[in-house]
Amino acid sequence: MSYRRELEKYRDLDEDEILGALTEEELRTLENELDELDPDNALLPAGLRQKDQTTKAPTGPFKREELLDHLEKQAKEFKDREDLVPYTGEKRGKIWVPKQRPVDPVLESVTLEPELEEALANASDAELCDIAAILGMHTLMSNQQYYQALGSSSIVNKEGLNSVIKPTQYKPVPDEEPNSTDVEETLERIKNNDPKLEEVNLNNIRNIPIPTLKAYAEALKENAYVKKFSIVGTRSNDPVAFALAEMLKVNKALKTLNVESNFISGAGILRLVEALPHNTSLVELKIDNQSQPLGNKVEMEIVNMLEKNATLLKFGYHFTQQGPRLRASNAMMNNNDLVRKRRLADLTGPIIPKCRSGV
Repeated sequence: MSYRRELEKYRDLDEDEILGALTEEELRTLENELDELDPDNALLPAGLRQKDQTTKAPTGPFKREELLDHLEKQAKEFKDREDLVPYTGEKRGKIWVPKQRPVDPVLESVTLEPELEEALANASDAELCDIAAILGMHTLMSNQQYYQALGSSSIVNKEGLNSVIKPTQYKPVPDEEPNSTDVEETLERIKNNDPKLEEVNLNNIRNIPIPTLKAYAEALKENAYVKKFSIVGTRSNDPVAFALAEMLKVNKALKTLNVESNFISGAGILRLVEALPHNTSLVELKIDNQSQPLGNKVEMEIVNMLEKNATLLKFGYHFTQQGPRLRASNAMMNNNDLVRKRRLADLTGPIIPKCRSGV
């Protein structure tokens, strides 16, 4: 209680009046006392980790040369620590001797004719490698050199042991030439129903506008000669798939449609498959390798539509689940069996079952 009473007298003090009466040196001292420093923070510069003491006056005379001389004298007077075990130069332990490899007595007993001994002694590394390959040590050379050594009487491995670490040099395969199909000219030929145009290949032409691809689908509605239409890697999307689905409902000549490696989603693929019951000419449809997976629900819808179709013979898509994959395979197998039975009936005529005796 007495301590609180002592503090009561400082409650009504005027701080501004006290600060105004301080001198410049007293204000600087007060500022240094009130600085909130963090000496343990290594991320701060040195001026913010400790107080500025550069203005402090020297407390006495200081001579650098005399200090260095004193430190050197003190170092010379300090005695070195003595070794616990003095060095005498004596050698301890056993001298290492490499182990000798055991000699195979069978190999020691083998003697060759003087001519063979002389030939092997004078043989080069290349000749030794060929001999080793013929004797079955084919790991000393590449497979290509090994088989060439077996079928040739001349030396194949001319580089000796240096060629063991080198792989077989394969001929570079040139890149495929770009698709040379004229997009505008081909579109006009489809619109004009050109009888010589039976296959349209626009694969890997990435600068075809989407309206142009939709125009192709619109032109194929009235075309009666194009049997194959492929737009692999043309960046086609759902609007193109919707236009092709409407084309399939009308077209009666197209046999193969390939839309692989594009940006068609599950909605566009479903629209294509749903158009198959309205088409009786298409026998092959490829939709695999789209930019995003179709999903289990879309795959089940695709299988349901394939089981209702009786004309499609080939369906290019890798199902992720075993159930839809098996059902789609059975549907294609059944359609191929129907075609085989129709072909057999056309060759032999309708088969009339014989009546049993007594009926």
